[in-house]
Amino acid sequence: MITDGRFYITTAIPYVNAAPHLGHALELVQADVLARHRRLRGQPTRFLTGTDDNALKNVAAARAAGVDVGTFVDGNAARFAALRDPLALSFDDFIRTSVDRRHAAGVTRLWRACAATGDFYRRRYEGLYCAGCEQFYPEAELTGGLCPEHRAAPEPVAEENWFFRLSRYTGRLLDLLETGQIRVEPAARRNEVLAFVRAGLADFSVSRPSARAHGWGIPVPDDPDQVIYVWWDALSNYVSALGFGTDEPDYRRWWTDSAERVHLIGKGIVRFHAVYWPALLLSAGLPLPTTVFVHDYLTVDRKKLSKSAGTTADPTDLANRYGGDAVRWWLLREAARAGDTDFTVERLVQRADGDLANGLGNLVNRTVALVHKLRAGQVPQAADPGEAARLANACATLAGRVDRALADFDFRAATDALWSVVDEGNRLVEAARPWELAHAQRTGDRSAAARLDTLLTSLVRACRVLADELRPFLPVGAQRLRDQLLSGDRVGRPQPAFPRLRQPREGKGQ
Repeated sequence: MITDGRFYITTAIPYVNAAPHLGHALELVQADVLARHRRLRGQPTRFLTGTDDNALKNVAAARAAGVDVGTFVDGNAARFAALRDPLALSFDDFIRTSVDRRHAAGVTRLWRACAATGDFYRRRYEGLYCAGCEQFYPEAELTGGLCPEHRAAPEPVAEENWFFRLSRYTGRLLDLLETGQIRVEPAARRNEVLAFVRAGLADFSVSRPSARAHGWGIPVPDDPDQVIYVWWDALSNYVSALGFGTDEPDYRRWWTDSAERVHLIGKGIVRFHAVYWPALLLSAGLPLPTTVFVHDYLTVDRKKLSKSAGTTADPTDLANRYGGDAVRWWLLREAARAGDTDFTVERLVQRADGDLANGLGNLVNRTVALVHKLRAGQVPQAADPGEAARLANACATLAGRVDRALADFDFRAATDALWSVVDEGNRLVEAARPWELAHAQRTGDRSAAARLDTLLTSLVRACRVLADELRPFLPVGAQRLRDQLLSGDRVGRPQPAFPRLRQPREGKGQ
């Protein structure tokens, strides 16, 4: 449910070793809906996203492309930032970890705070390193010798690094997770994290030799031969973007004093956000995140969307071809709260045509057209909903249903709530048959005239409620509806708000 106080929501910041794919769009759109919803309810909200520029895999990708690392990173980071317009995103801040002056200062300050507690030590280490995950794996966590996330054999690495005493925080983290002080959703992900912590936490490496990083990254304070491990670097963005390290007031406003500090992430990085990140904050004596929402993956032909694996769907191209409303709606209506979801263009088109063009768009268009045809664009002012009582009740309970669904990170349930009103409105039109009431009115039937007024009043009210509640989900489409429905006792001229999409000729995927 909506709480008092400020709401701070972040996405994970992706590597920029390649262009964004639809999986990145899923996370951005989900976070955007949560941010817009809280703003709609009047809650002060800040939405942060950005890019993880300092990863070694970015260096490897740039070298493979024969491009200067900075130039390569700049180009791909710009493509992530450019998702704002085609996906109608409302983020308040976009941080780039390689160039934002706030970031290096925040990372350095966090490192020094943890160092002051004695939580670092340096030692030589040999292990199996997955470049895709940017982490070492113990052999017990490999599947047939392969990284469970990337299905590739990790590289043996031997080097001397700084380590963080994660083991010190096992008990405190377990208490925070078991009591719900750090909420992890869905429950299956919470159980996964709890099992990991209960098995005992091992200290982990938090730096890399500068030579292996080719000098790319943030130097370890007082040890320039090492650069800070990319995950330490990346996680710090949630506070560095607020001015932690540069004494900007946003850090206190949006981190220390926020009622909710929410991270929205994919399932492959739960451990970093629900274990490592809280441990770093505990070490530094800083407030903890309140919630970690975890989404599963999108797939194409049952294969995870992945830049490195070459299974992609370009969200900008999809939005340009089929419209941002169609892309956002598919992501919100189809992606499962638990379990992976397979994407095809056919499903995107079918969902947009079925829900938006034939469902909501048809309801609003026919309502506005009826008001113009039968009441010269003047909305009647009937008070008693009469036979539209079910529709009126659906409208009255809609906001609460949406609130509850989004509090549970359930976008399908939230869109189901919207669609219960759409379905009830279209059902009412078919059952009440306003064209027959209009004919009866012309023959002098005064009761038919009253019923028609009630029907039109109820339909316009329902459409306006839908247009308002739709704003977090489809901000552009909702505005088109509001432009038609207006307010008060007039409606605008009818026009298709969601035109039917042309069936694509392409096969599956992108």
